[in-house]
Amino acid sequence: QLQASGGGLVQTGGSLRVSCAASGRTFSSYGMGWFRQAPGKEREFVAAISWSGATTDYADSVKDRFTISRDNAKNTVYLEMNSLEPDDTGVYFCAASVLRATRPGSRQTAYDYWGQGTLVTVSS
Repeated sequence: QLQASGGGLVQTGGSLRVSCAASGRTFSSYGMGWFRQAPGKEREFVAAISWSGATTDYADSVKDRFTISRDNAKNTVYLEMNSLEPDDTGVYFCAASVLRATRPGSRQTAYDYWGQGTLVTVSS
């Protein structure tokens, strides 16, 4: 089970960190990803991280602004978001990939488990 938290309202240019806590003892063997869905739009890839944390991938729209990380001892993956823009507004979902642990990537079909999402709103 994945539980996302940390969303909220922030002004343009601000920062926010969202977290995803996982239950179970196999978290450290999963690749993890963050996706988001803006109002009226399809869900899109944001960032992904390998089971060890050694490999990360980002969508071009968030590269150099967002950082994905994980703490396997705490069964938690994080998304640090800086220089936030109104276009970053949406529900942020975390997801776990069982088979693609070394590089889960951007395809939603690569992920097996999904959290419920946390809302991030960036005001202009």
